[in-house]
Amino acid sequence: MRRRSLLSTALTTVLVAAAMAIPAAAAPLAGCSGTNDGDVAIGDNTTVESPLTISGCASAPSAASAVPVKIAHTYIGDLAVTLVAPDGSTYPLHNHTGGSADNIDQTYTVDLSGETANGTWKLRVTDNAANDVGRIDTWSLNLAPANDFSVAVSPASGSVAPGSSASTTVQTQTTSGQPQTVQLSASGLPSGATASFSPASVTTGANSALTISTSASTPAGTYPVTIQAAGATTKTATYTLTVTSGGGVQIPDIDVTAVKQHLTQFNAIATQNGGNRRSTTAGYRASVAYVKDKLTAAGFTVSEQACTSGCTTGAGPNVIAEWPGGNADNVYMFGAHLDSVSAGPGINDNGSGSAALLETALVLSRTNPTMLNKVRFGWWTDEEQGLNGSRFYVSRLTSAERSKIKTYHNFDMIASVNGGYFINNINSAQSAHMKAYWDSLSLSPEENTEGRNRSDDASFTNAGIPASGYAMGASATKTSAQAAKWGGTAGSAFDPCYHRACDTTNNISDTHLNAAVDGIAYTLWKSAVSGSPSADFSVSVSPASGSVAAGSAVSATVQTRTVSGEPQTVQLSASGLPSGATASFSPASVTTGGSSTLTISTTASVASGTYPITITATGSGSRTATFSLTVTGVGCSGTNPNDVAIPDAGAAVDSDIVISGCTATPSASSTVAVNIRHTYIGDLTVALIAPDGTSYSLHNRSGGSADNINQTYTVNLSGEAANGTWKLRVRDLEQADVGTIDTWTLNLTP
Repeated sequence: MRRRSLLSTALTTVLVAAAMAIPAAAAPLAGCSGTNDGDVAIGDNTTVESPLTISGCASAPSAASAVPVKIAHTYIGDLAVTLVAPDGSTYPLHNHTGGSADNIDQTYTVDLSGETANGTWKLRVTDNAANDVGRIDTWSLNLAPANDFSVAVSPASGSVAPGSSASTTVQTQTTSGQPQTVQLSASGLPSGATASFSPASVTTGANSALTISTSASTPAGTYPVTIQAAGATTKTATYTLTVTSGGGVQIPDIDVTAVKQHLTQFNAIATQNGGNRRSTTAGYRASVAYVKDKLTAAGFTVSEQACTSGCTTGAGPNVIAEWPGGNADNVYMFGAHLDSVSAGPGINDNGSGSAALLETALVLSRTNPTMLNKVRFGWWTDEEQGLNGSRFYVSRLTSAERSKIKTYHNFDMIASVNGGYFINNINSAQSAHMKAYWDSLSLSPEENTEGRNRSDDASFTNAGIPASGYAMGASATKTSAQAAKWGGTAGSAFDPCYHRACDTTNNISDTHLNAAVDGIAYTLWKSAVSGSPSADFSVSVSPASGSVAAGSAVSATVQTRTVSGEPQTVQLSASGLPSGATASFSPASVTTGGSSTLTISTTASVASGTYPITITATGSGSRTATFSLTVTGVGCSGTNPNDVAIPDAGAAVDSDIVISGCTATPSASSTVAVNIRHTYIGDLTVALIAPDGTSYSLHNRSGGSADNINQTYTVNLSGEAANGTWKLRVRDLEQADVGTIDTWTLNLTP
């Protein structure tokens, strides 16, 4: 996994009282959009504003209002950029990200639906450090963007025997502007299959029923069917159709001992070459030779791809291997980075992913099944220096070659000794097989938030290629909830030897490695090998969330589907309920294809907050779905006691409290009691977000290296409506420290 770059020097933050530079407001602009292209200088440690006055806009601002911003600056990591509404509400656009990169040239999408359109809007820019200056070049505000929409399918996959049909729902939504009429069509159907829509055209916001009918001659296999909705523009979604056949194919169990033999070789290579397998070293080149020799002897077409641009000087090549057979227009790619950091041999990071892929490839060769789709493997160079090898590979693909890759699966750190079970893009269609296998082991996987954009799947995602992957965690800390679910040690890193010399063969969990490599094989065979899959099913819950006042009950429908093979009976259960809540199913067991009514009942003592409830259906395997239960407080206060992990130098995270039944106006002395565990609170920004989106800053990177925030803040909320969803929003803006929102309480009438 890539190590994010550190600041070369430690900066001591000095608060400087800066004169607010505010140029004269431009003349009001008729309509719902405008531009201010007058330059505004941004000095060191100053705050400046550029105004833009809107008048004559008859419509309310859109939930997808657009703010194109161009700022010339030589170190955008110094900058905070905010849109200020006419009523003073602030909407952060850019907050000290980007490090030493030059210039901001970006269009931000902002939900301004709670604002009044007409009045003076301001772009506020604050430079928080010395040595770099710049200017606001130009910025625009479009409160009523062009009509736009989205399309999705639910469920996103289905299985059908030849001669039968499968159904799904095509869902459209107006994302900006006005609703429009769109025409629906499908492409990528297998031979002998047809698609029909009822209705064939819809106004965005409405749904259509899609039926895919197959003939007896339709060949078995898995087909990505593209659903198109054509209006002012064309939007697409993917439905994965599996056509079964008689007989069946046995998916192999990969021998974890064989995988570990490859790890032993990688460790020996590092020992013989200075202790590591960094991309520029003899240790990496010896690793390339080991992998290439094994694959060539097994019958793969293998090539070394020299990274001629963008890689560290002297970096070795990528290794690309293809197995013969299968539809070359449907490529399923499996990859892992082969290099290590210079600190150690990199056996978990990432010998584990490389060895698992190698052994899976060798088993594919030995079993030599009939291939439906093309399988390609990649072992990447220079990942630890910036995802450079995979980025180079993707950059050399033509548009036609990119479109042939239906999914890229990435495997980085899949044997962490204190590991969890994480999947990139866990709820996407491309992750369905990976999640199905781990669900069958009752592992309850989670989204890989720690690894987002930190491994080679990002290179493919950024090029528009669907990507997924397994990971077991790096330097992030395992929570108590994760330890209760998966075992291991709460409060400790998933991999205590991450990027250290101790990342050797002693730093491997056989249990995690075995679950990952068998899941890789399951995904490969399901995606690309011809034949009938074994009996499988899915479970979903609709609606996926619900709100209830403490002491009342809420209901939802649990829907099961037969994904492949024959229908089966599954038992339903629920976990993760808050204290004082119970769940019941009617009926408690169903035959797949059937549904059950879930009722969650609460007592008056249930604490307000949002709780992820896991719905489990257990048959030949276990499948899960999540229902988000929000319990509201009675009156004008509430508490959310649920832990929320704060990722290191990552995206902002929210913790919600829903207030309902409050008849009072919020006080000018409302209180927000916050408990956050973090080892460097100077990295954090903490804000209270009102139901209308207004942000109230509570903590802004003060406190330096102090641990934890345990403080009650007084906030003037007298201008807000009491009822609705309030959020505590926390963001970590620097690396090397992580933490957790422990609990927080909102009292609107203290």
